Amino acid sequence: MLKFIQPGGMKALAAENAILRKQLGIVQRNKKRAPKLSTSDRIILGFLAAFISPKRLAKTAIIVKPRTLLKLHKCLVKRKYSKLFSNKQRRKPGPKGPDQVTINIILEMKRRNPRYGYRRIAMQIINMFGINIDKDVVRRVLAKHYKPDSNYDGPSWLTFIGHLKDSLWSVDLFRTESILLKMHWVMVVMDQFTRRIIGIATHVGYVDGIALCCMFNKIISGKKLPKYLSMDNDPLFNFQRWKANLRVVEIKEIKSVPYAPRTHPFIERLIGSIRREFLDQILFWNKTDLQIKLNKYQQYYNELRGHGALNAQTPMQKAKEKFADLLNRNNFCWKSSCHDLFHLPVAV
Repeated sequence: MLKFIQPGGMKALAAENAILRKQLGIVQRNKKRAPKLSTSDRIILGFLAAFISPKRLAKTAIIVKPRTLLKLHKCLVKRKYSKLFSNKQRRKPGPKGPDQVTINIILEMKRRNPRYGYRRIAMQIINMFGINIDKDVVRRVLAKHYKPDSNYDGPSWLTFIGHLKDSLWSVDLFRTESILLKMHWVMVVMDQFTRRIIGIATHVGYVDGIALCCMFNKIISGKKLPKYLSMDNDPLFNFQRWKANLRVVEIKEIKSVPYAPRTHPFIERLIGSIRREFLDQILFWNKTDLQIKLNKYQQYYNELRGHGALNAQTPMQKAKEKFADLLNRNNFCWKSSCHDLFHLPVAV
């Protein structure tokens, strides 16, 4: 240190010797191929390098790795061209994202309804809060803030036990199995204009013409009948009793294209939604238990569940030609449906 303070050329020689000794100490201390420098090492080497001429410094710096030089050169090249070709004018700020209250609503709805996608969440927020939010905004919010629970593998035990304890109009049938593996047939009738479920009826065992007519008559009982009824080419709809029943109630049948489910899309999509969102998440004991559960899903589907084809409205809102009362984002609560399978915000 005394030699550094004194004037003359001895300080450069002393600094060079000190740098070499420091580098040798670092190499001996760390036997790895690429020794790491500590903060104190960098400070000392930087201080000593200030006393050495650039020509001598190039011969003295033996620890610098080629990768460091290449990375430095790459950064300098990138900086050069960014200075040459970057736009000198200030850019206008992009669109403002959703506020924190909206983000919290999106995250809470996703947490309570893990099977909801970003399109479904956007429609529910538009319908219930009147916030004109795009589905891509919801997708970006979920990608940034939402961390799915890795342990989620279906409904909770409380929801599961609760289900075990309780047990165009367009028409179609599908089968489902009870907890005792007994076959149950389900008939669904929906209004194609409003996407509203008109009714759901169930039957145990195999279906014949009489059972088919009984299920249909149970659904349409006390309702204003349509002029036409759309159905596929299922052999069940070729029973003479079924055709005679339609003539009695003065409903004309419309058949879809054979072997083309896409020509009968609305009811097929509805059956898929019933399976994915509801029946695949629960078990039922018997016909009565299944009918009760399907009635609850029908109420949720018609009154709470928004639809993309209806501009995020629910079927009941479409049928009554009115929009829902918008909720206050700072004053609402969450309401569960179908024994906590679905959670949606409602007014306090």
